[in-house]
Amino acid sequence: MESVTTPFGRRPMTLGMLASQVRGREIAPDRTADKWKLFRALCEARPRLGITDRALALLNALLSFYPKAELAAGDGLVVFPSNAQLSLRANGMAEATIRRHLAALVEAGLILRKDSANGKRYARRDGEGALDEAFGFSLAPLLARADEIERLAADVVAERLAFQRLRERLTIARRDVSKLIEAALEEGAPGDWTMALEEHRTILAGLGRKPSASDVMAALDAMEALREEIVNQLETIALSQIPSGNPLQDERHIQNSNTESTHESEQLFEKEQGERPGPERKGLAVPPKTFPLGLVLSACPDIADYGPEGAVKSWRDLMAAAVVVRTMLGVSPSAYQEACEVMGPENAAIAMACILERANEIQSAGGYLRDLSRRAARGEFSVGPMLMAALRGRGGGIRQAS
Repeated sequence: MESVTTPFGRRPMTLGMLASQVRGREIAPDRTADKWKLFRALCEARPRLGITDRALALLNALLSFYPKAELAAGDGLVVFPSNAQLSLRANGMAEATIRRHLAALVEAGLILRKDSANGKRYARRDGEGALDEAFGFSLAPLLARADEIERLAADVVAERLAFQRLRERLTIARRDVSKLIEAALEEGAPGDWTMALEEHRTILAGLGRKPSASDVMAALDAMEALREEIVNQLETIALSQIPSGNPLQDERHIQNSNTESTHESEQLFEKEQGERPGPERKGLAVPPKTFPLGLVLSACPDIADYGPEGAVKSWRDLMAAAVVVRTMLGVSPSAYQEACEVMGPENAAIAMACILERANEIQSAGGYLRDLSRRAARGEFSVGPMLMAALRGRGGGIRQAS
C-alpha cells in the first residue's frame, strides 16, 4: 500500500487531504479523461465546488504542464513547475496569489501536494531518461472526481437553461399583459386598467436587479394570473359586443353619437379663430377613444404646466392646455383643427401632449401633427399606442389628476 504524503514545512495535514489521497489511489487502472474537456466541465461546475475563477486560471496553467491530452491513471499525474513557471502561464499572477490559490485547489480536493523532503518540486529519471519519481502537484484527485465534476456541470447547465426559460416565459407574459392593457385602453373597454397597469408595474418592481430563480418564478406566477384575469375580462367584453343587424345602421349610429364631440371641437376653434370649420371636413370626425385622465397625465406630465392656473384637473383643462401648447410649438390653427376633426378633440389634445413630451426630437410639430391626422383618417394611426409608449418611457406609473 502506498504511504500517506504529508505537506512540507508548517503546512498542516488535514482529513480532507487524506481523503483526496485515498480517492487518488482508488482510480481504476484504465481510467482516462480528456484534460481540457474535464477543465471545461469544471468551469461550469465552479459554483458548486466553491472555487474562484482565479483558482481555475491557475489550474489551467497546471494542466498545461501535463504533457498528454488525456489524464491517465497509469501515468504519474504529477506536475512540478516552479512558481516562476506557473506565473508565466497564469498571465503574470503574483507568487503570493499563486500560493493562495494553490492552497484553495488543494482544499477543494482538486489537486494534491506531493512534497519532497526539502519541499522542492522536481523529478527523478531512471538511466534511460524515463520519469521515475516526481514531487509537485498530483492531478489524481481531478481524475478521480471526473464523473462527479461532469455530473455537477450538467446540473448547473440544466439549472441555467431552466432559469433562462423562466425568464423567457416572464418576458412573454409581461408583454402579453402590456399589450392587452394597451388594447383595452385603445378600444375603450370598460374596466380598471389603471389598476392593472399598477399591478403590472408592482410585479416587475419586485424582481430587483439580480433576481433568483425563485424570484422570477414568483413574478411569473403573478404575471400569468394577471394575464388570465385580463384575458377573461376582455373575452367577456368581446363576446358581449359582437355586432348584430345591418352594418350601415351601426355606422350611422356611430356618426350620430359623435355629434356632441364634433360640436365641442367646433366651439373650441370658434373661440380661437372666430370662425366655424367648413362643412366639407365634418365627415372626417370619428368618435374619440376614452382614456383615464390620470393615465394621460402620467404619460405626459409636462402638459399640466399649461393648464388653467398651472394644472389639469379635467378633460376641458387638458384641451385648453393643448391649445396653449399648440401655439407655443408653432402648430397652425388649421393643422390642429384638422386633428380635432379627424381624431376628436380629446384625442387631439392627447396627441399634442405626447408631441410636447418629445418636442426636442420633433423638428416640425405642425408637420408631424398633420401627418398623424392623415394617417388617422386612413385608419393607420390612433393615440393609444403613442400614449402607451410615452407611459413606458416614464416607467409605467399612474398619476392622479389633481
